[in-house]
Amino acid sequence: MSKSTVLLKHHLKQLKLPTMLSECEKTAAGAAKANLDHLGYLLQLCELELVDRERRAAERRLKAAKLPASKTRDEFDFSARPSPNKPLVLQLVAGDWIDKRENLLLVGPSGTGKTHVAIALAMAACLAGRKVRFYRVTELITTLLEARDEKSLLRLRSQLAKQDVVVLDELGYVPASKAGAELLFDLIGQAYECQSLVVTTNLPFETWIEVLGSERLTGAALDRLTHRSVILEFHGESYRLQDARRRRRKRS
Repeated sequence: MSKSTVLLKHHLKQLKLPTMLSECEKTAAGAAKANLDHLGYLLQLCELELVDRERRAAERRLKAAKLPASKTRDEFDFSARPSPNKPLVLQLVAGDWIDKRENLLLVGPSGTGKTHVAIALAMAACLAGRKVRFYRVTELITTLLEARDEKSLLRLRSQLAKQDVVVLDELGYVPASKAGAELLFDLIGQAYECQSLVVTTNLPFETWIEVLGSERLTGAALDRLTHRSVILEFHGESYRLQDARRRRRKRS
């Protein structure tokens, strides 16, 4: 290894350019074969660093989002379900709704694909450079209550406010306590026109009072969520139930 190569690798390490560090010799050899000048070589090396840096950043965003599974748009079988609206879902993948600070409300019976679509849109947002955080509503309420008791609620709210998208999954499966419902409403109010919320729910809007308890609180929450929102309706029988029937038929 030449002295210049040793020094170059030292400088790249100090500058925290790991991809350029690992690829500089191989890229130099390729550039020499292609008869590229020094600027062409440097351009190739910078492009490798940028591509790898974005890959690492996307991996960090996906990890920070705490998605419960990896689900993509392509894995959703639109042909097996009469809903949701496929062209609309494909349009939402582009992420314009995030720029507009719009909310997404995914409404329909259990097992019809709401969480799958929510995760797929969250993953697409992460890969596009957005900050995302996924919560099941019961988990979020517990976290908010614990933060309140530990006097760290302001810090948690500040962390959530820095997200571009917060996913609230499975609203409606467990009724919230009065304190929990109020903290959830505070989060919805904080997000209003500042960031996007994605809410999945098995309850029609008129029955949300079963979760939030108060008619006043429910009305105010729905007013903020539905203003500047996109509503995706899901219909049909539970996919999990259909899958269980198919497995039973195969065994018999």
